[in-house]
Amino acid sequence: MNEPTPALPEKLQEIVTLFRSAPKPLRLQALLEYSKKLPALPEKYAQHPEFMQPVPECASPFFLVTENDGEGVQMYFKVPAEAPTVRGYAGILSEGLAGATREQILNIPDQFYMDMGLSELITPMRLRGMGAILMRLKNEVRSDKGQPQEEAVPAN
Repeated sequence: MNEPTPALPEKLQEIVTLFRSAPKPLRLQALLEYSKKLPALPEKYAQHPEFMQPVPECASPFFLVTENDGEGVQMYFKVPAEAPTVRGYAGILSEGLAGATREQILNIPDQFYMDMGLSELITPMRLRGMGAILMRLKNEVRSDKGQPQEEAVPAN
């Protein structure tokens, strides 16, 4: 279990390694800290949440949207504070994939989060939700034709 997870962007690999090496109580604390670090939605999505994609497989209300800025994929998540573990996972994705390329995101192993020791902390239902979040994120990135998302969102 000390082997790095293949195909992870460097920052995400650092986070996975940190979680994997931490004792169980610290992993939970770190997950909750990432829930607090999730960036706020840009105003254009806060005002127009209809442009975000739902993740209906997730037990908590979860929405995401991606933008391709030519240098990498930007991703934004809307997760209620009342769902701190799922929000923490979103925070991990947000930080670990910041500036990642389309190819890097598509090459992430579907269950990379299992290498973080999260199965000892959260329910199988939440773990399945994490898998669904990554699947939806990849689908969103895959469907992106390279056009900046900004063109589709009114600039109110």
